[in-house]
Amino acid sequence: MSAKPIAAEALLFDLDGTLVDTLPDLAEAAARTLSDLGLPVSSPQAIRGWVGDGIAELVRRFMAANGRTDPAEVAEATNRFKAHYAVVNGTASRPYEGVPETLAELSCRGLVMGCVTNKDWEFTLPLLEALDLAPFFDVVVAGDTLPVKKPDPAMVLHACEHLNRPAERALLVGDSAIDAQAGQGAGVAVGLVTYGYGDPDALRRLPAAVFLDRFPELLNYLA
Repeated sequence: MSAKPIAAEALLFDLDGTLVDTLPDLAEAAARTLSDLGLPVSSPQAIRGWVGDGIAELVRRFMAANGRTDPAEVAEATNRFKAHYAVVNGTASRPYEGVPETLAELSCRGLVMGCVTNKDWEFTLPLLEALDLAPFFDVVVAGDTLPVKKPDPAMVLHACEHLNRPAERALLVGDSAIDAQAGQGAGVAVGLVTYGYGDPDALRRLPAAVFLDRFPELLNYLA
């Protein structure tokens, strides 16, 4: 338990690796894309390390791993990936343990909540709806909502503005250094989960208000 509970009126959450394990669907879409292009399929573990900066960056990374960096090829791969991901999105992805129940409790406590993700809108909302998480969020800021993505703090500030809460009364929970940087830049408190796609040891070296080994632990840290 934190020595100083976090006084937050608004809670902001990253999506992939924080609320939902989306790796199975991302890996499947990547496998189908690489197979289309006659390239070796990247392992799910490799895909895991490339998640977090949005689809375009994910595709660029797995194409680069296959020695393919030509912009036209990467653009084609990105289009193929999006088509495949639209089919499999939400099929095998699952909320992490305790996520729906914890969000329900937070909602009962009267906290306003937002989802701030680098995933494109066309995939974010269908995923939240497929997993029955969409009703918990008063605002969703996706990777293409603004001209910038995390770690730019603009996404976090945009969410706070729409929730009508000052940044200094908000907490951003994520699973990566990208989330930590975005939160710190926006002036919000930062919580980091150690079960997601970020390296746990590296995450614990980052300045954060709280580290969560399980999502429901968040309830213990809120004032």
